Amino acid sequence: MAHIVILGAGIGGMPMAYEMKELARKEDTVTVISNTDTFQFTPSNPWVGVNWRSREEVTFPVAPYLEKKGINFIPHGAKRLHPDQNQIELVDGQIINYDYLVIATGPKLAFDEVPGLGPQGHTHSVCHVDHAEKSSNEWEHFCAAPGPIVVGAVQGASCYGPAYEYAFIMETDLRKRKIRDKVPMTFVTAEPYIGHLGLGGVGDSKGMLESSMRDRHIKWICNAKVTKVEAGKMFVTEHNADGSVKKEHELPFGYSMMLPAFKGIDAVFGIEGLTNPRGFIIADPYQRNPKYNNIYSVGVCVAIPPVEVTPVPTGTPKTGYMIESMVTATAHNIRSALDGKEPTEKATWNAICLADFGDTGAAFVALPQIPPRNVNWFKEGKWVHLAKIAFEKYFIRKMKKGTTEPIYEKYVLGAMGIKKLK
Repeated sequence: MAHIVILGAGIGGMPMAYEMKELARKEDTVTVISNTDTFQFTPSNPWVGVNWRSREEVTFPVAPYLEKKGINFIPHGAKRLHPDQNQIELVDGQIINYDYLVIATGPKLAFDEVPGLGPQGHTHSVCHVDHAEKSSNEWEHFCAAPGPIVVGAVQGASCYGPAYEYAFIMETDLRKRKIRDKVPMTFVTAEPYIGHLGLGGVGDSKGMLESSMRDRHIKWICNAKVTKVEAGKMFVTEHNADGSVKKEHELPFGYSMMLPAFKGIDAVFGIEGLTNPRGFIIADPYQRNPKYNNIYSVGVCVAIPPVEVTPVPTGTPKTGYMIESMVTATAHNIRSALDGKEPTEKATWNAICLADFGDTGAAFVALPQIPPRNVNWFKEGKWVHLAKIAFEKYFIRKMKKGTTEPIYEKYVLGAMGIKKLK
């Protein structure tokens, strides 16, 4: 009998629990540990930030759905992992023993790396539903007294899609309210160019996103490092391609949303052999940690190197399709370990995304994620906006049912007219 513990109950953790329960032996126990008792569909947070969605529409309590599948749930976060003892110390003092551990926590949001950044400072966030809900409250106050907007992602960020989404969603909402003419907008990003996305660009993402921003009268500053944020003012250093300083900006704003850089969570940070210097989990091609072979990892917490060196540091995104692939590979590899066999399954490092722009959207496929690629595809259209709305409902419904089918492969690729990625 083995105890398999999944740390995290998000977009990686919940599917991981379902797949692992299905593949585990009858005598094995599967337990999910999370610092929250609620699942949130994170891709919907940009909509929550402008009151297009309520918290209740994009979240649900995880315990009843896990229990239906015979999966244990502990609603207390991890204080510290003790891998040499195969134990997790929880914030409430509990010690949980495990035979196999899957880390699926997502990241720690490193707002502290830029003075004044984040919900406790002077900018908003859509990285968590709590932040998005706070953003939505302030959004209504802002629309009553509109002014400049600064939106984007700071140095070291690795998830750029939500920054573009939120910029375009805000712009659409302002037009619907007929106050767009009162709101100058500036997009600030660490990317070397618009549409880089942490991926070195995908298809004509540069040209198409630049065109979309020009059409919507959104200015931009690339190769940007945010040095500090004060009430109503952001200080940004713009760099040349060689890394030298090009220009110093002081950007006034009445409202700002900036995505932070990510780090590993405190419970694992600094464990030698387990994490890299940023606290992300080191994994081999089978999602196992090389030092602790009974520890696996999936999702944003996994250490993946940048696609390329950029003048201002940029990270690499982990899209839903990639996470889904990591989950399936991990579940099968743990089953192999339970049977005394070596792992054989590897995740596919492909980037697939549906990004909503308010009344249109963009979809891209990067196969593989790191260039050169076999598939390098980027398209824009109203169909993406409609597809993402439908996908939100589809994903949440499937999570409640405890599905183990490949959701992204079935739905997102289907929406793009692609049967399967090889």
